[in-house]
Amino acid sequence: MIFTLDDEGPVALVRWHDGENRINEDSLAALHALLDELAARSGPLALVLTGEGKFFSNGLDLERYGSDWPSLVAILPELHRVVARLLLFPAYTVGALNGHTFAGGALLSCALDYRVMRADRGFWCMNEVDIGLPLDEKLASILLNRLPRATALEVMLTGRRYAGPDAQRAGIVEEVAPGEELVARAVAVAAAQAGKDRAVVAAHKRVVFRDVTTTLGFPPGV
Repeated sequence: MIFTLDDEGPVALVRWHDGENRINEDSLAALHALLDELAARSGPLALVLTGEGKFFSNGLDLERYGSDWPSLVAILPELHRVVARLLLFPAYTVGALNGHTFAGGALLSCALDYRVMRADRGFWCMNEVDIGLPLDEKLASILLNRLPRATALEVMLTGRRYAGPDAQRAGIVEEVAPGEELVARAVAVAAAQAGKDRAVVAAHKRVVFRDVTTTLGFPPGV
């Protein structure tokens, strides 16, 4: 399985364990299935998403698609939809960024309500400017909505790699934690919000993220 799901009380702990955790049709379909399952739950809930080993996610599966650009472009709407669903997910969401969080993986992290990054290993980076793969308006809107504008511009124009403390100072993540404490800290943050009224959380997300999810092609209610 690409993802495993464990319940830590009201916190759904989702681990992505597929090597570099690349984004492709398989991982996107598995994420959709998980979100369907979790959104259907009733009662207190919060979500933690983390990776395994050196990677949170190393972005789009360029090795799989190679020079088959039509196939790569064809999965972008599903990436847009996953990001929109995470932004609007009817419960609090936390990312435990355990390792490298690159490109599409960095965009996924931006869709979460709160991010805890490992302090001593791994980089957060949007490297499209280095690999010749420009962001479209939809993907750029995620960065411009979820990051401080100066940071979003630096991220997009320079491809800078941010270690945990630098990412926190830049407003990319809310906090950092030692590797051995990372997941426990993310679960604690999530657990503190799991008892909130989920209908209100969902309503507020629809207001806050209406513009970006509409740009992505998946406005609230779609």
